[in-house]
Amino acid sequence: MPIALWWGRSDEDYSRNRIVADLFKQSGWEISIYRPKISRIGFASAYFNRLERPDIVWLPCFRHTDIPSASFWARKWGVPLVIDPLISAYEKEVFEREKWEKDSWQAKRRLKWEQNLFAKADIVVGDTPKHLDFYEETLRVERGKLFHLYVGAEEKLFFPKPQIKQPDQYEVLFYGSFLELHGIETIVEAARLCQDANIQWTLLGDGALRKNIEKQIGSLKNISIEPWIPYETLPDRLARADILLGIFGNTTLTTLVIPNKVFQSMALAKPIITGISAAYPDEMLKSNVIGWANLANPEEILDIVTQWLRDPQDLMERGKQTRNIFNELFSYDHLKILLEKILHAALK
Repeated sequence: MPIALWWGRSDEDYSRNRIVADLFKQSGWEISIYRPKISRIGFASAYFNRLERPDIVWLPCFRHTDIPSASFWARKWGVPLVIDPLISAYEKEVFEREKWEKDSWQAKRRLKWEQNLFAKADIVVGDTPKHLDFYEETLRVERGKLFHLYVGAEEKLFFPKPQIKQPDQYEVLFYGSFLELHGIETIVEAARLCQDANIQWTLLGDGALRKNIEKQIGSLKNISIEPWIPYETLPDRLARADILLGIFGNTTLTTLVIPNKVFQSMALAKPIITGISAAYPDEMLKSNVIGWANLANPEEILDIVTQWLRDPQDLMERGKQTRNIFNELFSYDHLKILLEKILHAALK
C-alpha cells in the first residue's frame, strides 16, 4: 500500500482535508501525518521524529509556511511534493482584504514570496480550473504542474433529507464565515427590497464582517442572524430552509472558486441561488436548475426568489435535479478520478 505523508500543522477536521483523506483511502493509499510543533523548523524536527520515506509528500490546504520544510525532505527522499493550498495569500491580502495596493512594494514582495513557495512543488492542486489559470498567470506555476480537484461535499453528512416545512412562511438561508467574497451585504439588500411577510431571510454563521452586516440590517424584521452550530448538525438545519444561497461578492476570488456551501447545498438536494462565474463547469452553467445571479446584484437574487416561490411545489423537483448535477460532476466517484490523476502525474 503506497504511503502519503501529510506534512504540516493543518486542521485535519476541515472539510477539504477530510474529503481528500477519504479519497486517498478509497484509492488504496495509507496516510501518515506529520505535524511539526513549529512550522518554520519542521525540516529539523523531522530528524528527531525519524520519519520514514513515503511515496509522496502531500501538503494540505492553508499551510504555506510548511512548504519549505516539506520541500527539503521531499528532495532528500527523492519523492514528489504535492501542495493543495486552496488559497493564494497574495490574492487574499491584496484583492480580498485590500491590505496593500497592487503596485505597492509590500504586495510585490508577497507575490514574489508566494511564487517562490509554489515553485518548490512538483504538483500544485487548485480547486477549479479557473483557479489554476490564476496560479499559472499570476504565480507563474508551470501549466504541466497544475491539476484541479473540486472541493465537493462529505456525502456521509450531506445527502437528501426530508424537509420540515414551516407553515405559511418560506425561508431563504445563507451560511458561512462572513467573508468579503460572500457578498452578504448584497443578500441583506435583497431582503430590504423584499418586505413580503411570508419570506424570512436567515444568515447563519459569524466572522469579521458581522458587525458591519448587523449595522446594515438595522431594524429590518425579515432578516435575522443565527450563531454557528456544530458542523454535524448543519445538514439538518439547512434541510429546513426552502432556498439556500451561495456567494455574491464582486471580488477576484469569487470568480475563481466554487465554495463549500454550493457543493453541500447541491448534495442536500436543495434549490440554490448563487453568483454566476467562470469557475463553474460549463455543464452546470448551462443548466437552468441553478439560480444564477450576477455578482453584487440584489435585485436579481430577489427576482429569482420570488419567481421560484410563485410555484413552491417545484422547489422539491428543482432540488432533485440539483442533486443530479452534483452526482454527475462532484460526487466522490468523480473526485476520486481527479485525485488518482494527480497521484499518477506526481509519481510519474
